[in-house]
Amino acid sequence: RLMPELPKFDDENLKSYGDEEEELALSPPAALMSVLATQELLLENILECIPVGEFAVIQPLSDEFCLVLGYLLTWKLTLAFFKAASSQLRVLYSQYLRRTKSLNKLLYHLFRLMPENPVFSGPTSEVPNKDTKTFFTEELHLDVK
Repeated sequence: RLMPELPKFDDENLKSYGDEEEELALSPPAALMSVLATQELLLENILECIPVGEFAVIQPLSDEFCLVLGYLLTWKLTLAFFKAASSQLRVLYSQYLRRTKSLNKLLYHLFRLMPENPVFSGPTSEVPNKDTKTFFTEELHLDVK
């Protein structure tokens, strides 16, 4: 709930960023970026032996699972923050992410975490001689009840 409110404070200070020749960058909330940097290091240690294109198998409820989940939830907060920011602030924030290479690291991590063929474990009817259903072949219904 708090993340969409935070860019308003940077919006008020946007005028103090003058027309300097240097490429400007503005950090998203420092506490969030500090957590993200720590999680990037931990995730890199977990995934260092897995090349991009192959996928890591993370066991549910393991320590690695909790680290990966925390990392992805931190990115979810970061994206919620970006969504609420004005276009001018998004440019400044994206410059910061470009300098820290955080977005590149996210993509590397995602491509090593994403399974090649994620099996769909939702409600399905058991039909013999039918291919396994995956998240890429089935329509996903996200109705809130």
